[in-house]
Amino acid sequence: MNRRLLFVDHAGVLGGAELSLLDVIDAFMPGAGVTLFADGPFRTALERRGLPVQVDPLGAFAGVKKHGRLPSPAAAWDALRHARRLARRAQAFDVLYANSQKAFVVSVIAGWLARRPVVWHLRDILAPPHFRRVNVRAVVWLANRCAALVITNSHATAHAFVSAGGNAALVRVVHNGIDAAPFDAVTDDDARACRAELGVPSETPLVVHVGRFHHWKGQHVLLRALAHIPRAHAWFIGAPLFGEEAYGAELRVEAERLGVSGRVRFLGFRDDVPRLMRAADLIVHSSVYPEPFGRVVVEGMLAGRPVIASRAGGVEEIVSDGETGWLVPPDDAGALAVAIGAVLADPVIAALTVARAAKRARDHFTRAAMIRGVIGAVESL
Repeated sequence: MNRRLLFVDHAGVLGGAELSLLDVIDAFMPGAGVTLFADGPFRTALERRGLPVQVDPLGAFAGVKKHGRLPSPAAAWDALRHARRLARRAQAFDVLYANSQKAFVVSVIAGWLARRPVVWHLRDILAPPHFRRVNVRAVVWLANRCAALVITNSHATAHAFVSAGGNAALVRVVHNGIDAAPFDAVTDDDARACRAELGVPSETPLVVHVGRFHHWKGQHVLLRALAHIPRAHAWFIGAPLFGEEAYGAELRVEAERLGVSGRVRFLGFRDDVPRLMRAADLIVHSSVYPEPFGRVVVEGMLAGRPVIASRAGGVEEIVSDGETGWLVPPDDAGALAVAIGAVLADPVIAALTVARAAKRARDHFTRAAMIRGVIGAVESL
């Protein structure tokens, strides 16, 4: 690959989209550059890999929300100012590669000014309630007229884009890929030590939930299910990323109300997720809205633990119900409780399902497969 790519992201946090982009950027080194519109742990992670990063924090445009109103004049002017600076940097590159909606909007303007093609890696379901309809129409209109390529992380994400009026000819589906090495490095002794450190006896059923703290990620659904499983404990790994602190506080109040606070630990953001997952008896994904992909589901498979997930969005492309995991209706605490109880009650079936799930994850959702897909898509420009 001889093309020089300038990667653009609006976030400074380390969410699933940013973790995925880290691996993609590696495939285009040397010669790649990165522009971030916010500072934070993402910049640190990039620089640790020796990647050149430029941080240009947004002003008023940072306040534009995907479920809010279209940009105000001040926000639009802020986006234009950043696009001009991005266009100057883009002169040294062949392609602009936007990893988020805000990054795409700014990159479209910069690409027009610099006469460079723009690739949009779309990692969201463009539909209510994730997005307000007017914002969906605006960003799809831009994509149809200005994007050279739209890479989506699942067929569900692609379907939502096309259903919203997006040009199907622009779309290339490339599933996210996760490196299995960090999960393979965790031993059984490591897992036992992890449980001991956090005060959960080996005979106590332990459920782990990993994800950004936001209502749509459904941590509250697992809390309510836990109320029906008296012996089980749960670890919640994650933190608010974009101002959702109120939801985090609500979860603690809900745990008290349900009488499960003594069996719940809120562990915050952790960089030892493979170890925490290996310490669990099962992994729960409980999003109440369709998930664009479902990174945590694949991670649970790689950790060798049974996975119960919400039946919606990209998750259905990962899990075959009853074969490689269990699917339950979104936002249904009762169904989730029944599924957790069934998995814990039948370790033989759980072990067979885990083996099939691990093979599927290692065959279909690898880092290498994702990188090949992205390179092939960019080469098609």
